[in-house]
Amino acid sequence: MGHLSTHVLDLMHGCPAAGMRVQLQLINGNTITTVKTVTLNADGRTDGGPLLDAAGMSAGRYRLVFSVAKYFQERGVTLPSPPFIDEVPIDFGIADAAGHYHVPLLVSPWAYSTYRGS
Repeated sequence: MGHLSTHVLDLMHGCPAAGMRVQLQLINGNTITTVKTVTLNADGRTDGGPLLDAAGMSAGRYRLVFSVAKYFQERGVTLPSPPFIDEVPIDFGIADAAGHYHVPLLVSPWAYSTYRGS
């Protein structure tokens, strides 16, 4: 059974990015549709299951948009204006709707990294 999940770690504070806003978007040619907007829980993950469950999975191009600057500002971090990293968009493809796709983000106000997790 396929599904899509995410997990965000705040490298500046050494903890999950609780409270970060994340948008899941479907990219179809020049059209971008927001599928879901979530706020990450205390573990830096989504509440109520994956971003896409088996019924919602389909092959295609997607984007996750992580509201990084807003998250750090809400944690009391003073950022320059404009912030060095505002939002982090990660474009990725789902080739196999029955597959497990996990997109983690490791982030600070100055850098980020991602990979296909397990």
